[in-house]
Amino acid sequence: MESSDTSVGRATLLIVVSAISFGSISVLTVLTTGAGVPLLTAMAWRYLLGAALLGLVTRLKSVRSIPRRKILALLIIGGIGQALITYMSLHALEYISVGPLAFLFYTYPAWVAMLAAIRRTERLTTVRTIALVLALAGVTIMVGAPTERLDPRGVMLALASALLYSAYLPALERAQEDTPALLSTLLLIVGAAIAFLVVALVAGELYLPAGFAIWTNIFLLAFVSTVIAFSTLIKGLSVLGPVRTAIIATVEPFFTAILGVLVLDNQLRLSTLVGGVFIATAVLMIELSSTRATATV
Repeated sequence: MESSDTSVGRATLLIVVSAISFGSISVLTVLTTGAGVPLLTAMAWRYLLGAALLGLVTRLKSVRSIPRRKILALLIIGGIGQALITYMSLHALEYISVGPLAFLFYTYPAWVAMLAAIRRTERLTTVRTIALVLALAGVTIMVGAPTERLDPRGVMLALASALLYSAYLPALERAQEDTPALLSTLLLIVGAAIAFLVVALVAGELYLPAGFAIWTNIFLLAFVSTVIAFSTLIKGLSVLGPVRTAIIATVEPFFTAILGVLVLDNQLRLSTLVGGVFIATAVLMIELSSTRATATV
């Protein structure tokens, strides 16, 4: 049975908030690494600070009520899945520009829908198919299909992160089931923090950056791009499932582009607005189709 209209509407809004929050990662990372902070250092402090912030508002004693296998699953998903996705997608920027990276990474909704259809966990309805096509078309219009010859290393990293994310969403949905969203988010972030901490230490890149501006950006990465982004993702995902979540989350590159205009003085292009309209239409189709399905139950 579908969730109530109110629950679906709230979940859709949560995924939009999550996408907006994740959309700030590229801009904040560019500002942080542009100030001389290595990527591994920035990500280690991002997740460590995010875990600390979330620990302040979470009842840590409640973790004892969660089965050990579920705790381990969330830690592994964060430590291996999320950490790898984060590193591969951002590391790809060393070989290809933001536009091709976004184009390649945002093929993941198609992979999510394909995997769900193959596994028969979610139906790929006509409305979802049209919404998926509109969302992918919107991303393509917004960032532009790559026309120049791309560095194969960047292409492989971007596609690998997209494929991994398409498996990550269903795994996260299963792992966090029947667990409070904040606790699931905390375990996920702790897993990622441990992974980046270990890798940064081994690479000799873990140190305490200096400068108020740098720490402001790291704090925003921890609070907005991590705590808010993951907690709203998990809450929305538990209601909508991976396919609808993936389609709605394609609003992320639109907000990334808008933030780039506001913060990095990038130029606002007509293609960004047109692509945004396509993506917004896809989100509305998902929302309205979910509401109709609820009404007919």
